[in-house]
Amino acid sequence: MPYELTDEQVMLRNTVRRLANEKIAPRASEIDRTGEYPYDILQLFRENDLMAVNFPPEYGGQGAGIISVCIIVEEVARVDASCSIIPANAELSFGPLLLAGTEEQKKKYLPRVVTGEIIGAFCLTEPEAGSDAGAISTRAVKQGNEWVINGRKCFTTNGGIADVYTVFARSVPDSKGIKGLSVFMVEKDTPGLIIGKRENKMGLRGSPTTEEFFEDCRVPLDNLVGNEGDGFRLAMLTLDRTRPVIGAQAVGIAQGACDYALQYAKQRVQFGQPIAKFQGIQWKLAEMFTLTEAARQLVYRAATVLDRLGPAIDRFPPEVSMLSAQCKLFASEVAMRVTTEAVQVLGGYGYMRDYPVERMMRDAKVTQIYEGTSEIQKIVIARALV
Repeated sequence: MPYELTDEQVMLRNTVRRLANEKIAPRASEIDRTGEYPYDILQLFRENDLMAVNFPPEYGGQGAGIISVCIIVEEVARVDASCSIIPANAELSFGPLLLAGTEEQKKKYLPRVVTGEIIGAFCLTEPEAGSDAGAISTRAVKQGNEWVINGRKCFTTNGGIADVYTVFARSVPDSKGIKGLSVFMVEKDTPGLIIGKRENKMGLRGSPTTEEFFEDCRVPLDNLVGNEGDGFRLAMLTLDRTRPVIGAQAVGIAQGACDYALQYAKQRVQFGQPIAKFQGIQWKLAEMFTLTEAARQLVYRAATVLDRLGPAIDRFPPEVSMLSAQCKLFASEVAMRVTTEAVQVLGGYGYMRDYPVERMMRDAKVTQIYEGTSEIQKIVIARALV
């Protein structure tokens, strides 16, 4: 199923590329060095209506589809991967709400998500439940007209700055594995929600990652999203929809590294000529650009398929989940390979923080890990095949 960008999507790409080059690229090195969340870039996205373009028009969104989210994320990730998480995060953090929330819940949160007034965080991972989501031990117990949540989460993107935390907890007594998990919306000022340490990361340093503790954290019964015990299904549906977005981030990182390596190779002179004239460098560049374009085609094909199915679906067919996993797997592997080669093209300069390919290589690594490791993607693909 091929994809072709519409005139509107081409305009969106051109607009975001201009904003990225003019406003974000000059800030990228500083964001990485300081590790501070770029609130000025968040405001830039707000002013240009780029925070939640895929959300339904009835909540203020554009209903532009996952493919438009991929366009935005790719173009921003070309210059700074940390900033690309800002528009990508809404799809993940509020995915369960979009898929299964009540009308009252959607009206309460989604209009403010679209405007960028509130930021979300997706709390699935725990110290003993990473790839194995069925090992979640955080519990939610119904007491009167409240849910009481106790447990611990880790590696949470936007932890500490989020206004709303989408928390997965075990609510069905004596349940095991993937059964018995439910989803809850927990607002930042809720008593019992404690933000733990902020992680000191290799890459994506402008995007905060923290742990959270829930100590008798009480939320109203109405904060349950969907049906009780439906948490694992909603998590998987959300990840199927967001993995192409991470694929787009990986493609953007790879493209940025390709572009910089090519520019450098044309200017760097050794043995009396630009190194771009040497066949060894030409072959590296040819492979880098080819792999990046192949990853892009797979990512946008997956996004196209998901957009045609739409959000009103209880479970994606195995071949669709497989395609989502394939694009995330391939794009993230390409990003790591291409950025490593870009560093090699620059040689000693590539290893220095004065040059962006060093940052790009560090940023690329996490795309092989979060929202499902490369190994987990292979399991998804293999199960769909057999």
